[in-house]
Amino acid sequence: MAIETVRDVWQAGGRIHFRCTWGRRAGLKTIRECGFRYDLDLMTFMITRGRACLVSELKGKVRCPMCGSRDVAIGITLPGSSDAAAVVAT
Repeated sequence: MAIETVRDVWQAGGRIHFRCTWGRRAGLKTIRECGFRYDLDLMTFMITRGRACLVSELKGKVRCPMCGSRDVAIGITLPGSSDAAAVVAT
């Protein structure tokens, strides 16, 4: 079964992980990392974004609630796997 939409992940019993990647370097300056992490609530995400929301387009639709950055990494964990099965966008 191909996982293409948020609904496919939900039906497979998987989870979508969110991680903010803002920080470390901004040009020549070192800046503090945000490092915010969260497991997205798939039902709420389907209600607000639509069940046909493509997993590959999630990076452009989310923003870190702590620092406001769009520099994020999205990962998917499916049942039966011990770690993140695929990193969708970094």
